[in-house]
Amino acid sequence: MKSQVKWIGEEMFAGISESGHTVVLDANAGKLAPSPLENILISLGGCSSVDVVSILQKARQNITGCTVEISGTRVDTVPKLFSDIHLHFVITGENVSEKHVARAVALSADKYCSVALMLNKAVNISHDFSINTP
Repeated sequence: MKSQVKWIGEEMFAGISESGHTVVLDANAGKLAPSPLENILISLGGCSSVDVVSILQKARQNITGCTVEISGTRVDTVPKLFSDIHLHFVITGENVSEKHVARAVALSADKYCSVALMLNKAVNISHDFSINTP
C-alpha cells in the first residue's frame, strides 16, 4: 500500500491514496480541513465502525445505524501525542442484543481494527457503547 502527501499552499496538504482518493489536511489547527491528528481519530473510528457493523450483521442483529464518538486527550509537551483515546459507539436498531454489541466492540478493539492495534502500542484506548431504538 502506498500514498503520497503534497503541499498545496499555506498549511494545507493533499493526501492521495494508492486508489486515487484525495484527503485534504490542514496543519493550521484544522481551520479549513481536518488536521493530521484529527484524521487519525477519524481513521480509528472508521476502522472500528467497519468491524462493529460487520460483526453485528453477521450475528443477525437488526441494526439501522452505527455512530462512534471519538475523543482524544493529548499530552501537554511537544510533540503533543495522544495519551488517551475513547470511543463511544452508539448503535441503533430493533431488539439489538447488548451482549452482541459488547462482543463486536471488543473484537474490533482487540483483534480486527488495524488502526487500533497500531495505536494501542503507544496510546491508552478505551471504548463503551449505548444502544438506541428508533
